[in-house]
Amino acid sequence: MSLGGHLKELRRRLFFVALFILAGTIAGWYLYEPIFAALSKPVVDYAKAHHTVATVNLPTITAAFDLQMQVSIFTGVILSSPLWLYQLWAFIMPALQKRERRFTVGFMVSAIPLFFVGCALAWFSFPAFIDTLLSFTPAGSANLISAQEYVLFVLRVLLVFGLAFVLPVVLVMLNFARVLTAKGILKGWRIALLTIALIAAMATPVADPMSMILMMIPMLVLYFASAGIAAINDRIFARRNTDLLAAALLETEQN
Repeated sequence: MSLGGHLKELRRRLFFVALFILAGTIAGWYLYEPIFAALSKPVVDYAKAHHTVATVNLPTITAAFDLQMQVSIFTGVILSSPLWLYQLWAFIMPALQKRERRFTVGFMVSAIPLFFVGCALAWFSFPAFIDTLLSFTPAGSANLISAQEYVLFVLRVLLVFGLAFVLPVVLVMLNFARVLTAKGILKGWRIALLTIALIAAMATPVADPMSMILMMIPMLVLYFASAGIAAINDRIFARRNTDLLAAALLETEQN
């Protein structure tokens, strides 16, 4: 295919990507109220439990519309992600070798569920985060939370948790591509521990060591699990190379 043909194909794929996201955004617009209710529920529950004033506040006349647009677009991107990811994959797939396609499919199949597992862990941990943060409100004070800042805060925590759970998959893919070995992964355990601690510190918005430790434990398990998978792959690779070398030597002796 010529360069012009590739550009036409890319334009066609991007058109479908925009169409799917638009359809998801329309669905997100109608799902906005239950989504916003779920997002603000920890604040409402805290206010009821502690008999205090804590509300998600819309400070300007256009804030409600702006917030609904932002949440709808984000929801649309998430809902339509299987469809637009397939469009991007279908565009780059013809340029990949068979081995590269296998790596890419393996990465997507394992990374997407882990991303949502990380987001789910953040979602179920979020009420505890909110309780801890709002507990610092002085007695007799009201906590009026900006809705846009609050929603962005929630999304940041969800994304950091999700991406943190994808990092071990990257290590496994690098091992399968023969860029890293299992020994190389384990050799950098100190750097990995520091990185995991930093990610946990950014992902847990409370000054609570237990929340940070609870975040670090599954990430450390996934890190050492990726090293274990890499070790198995290294053994298979070494055995295959040994068999190929033995076959080459036998063929040389026969000739």
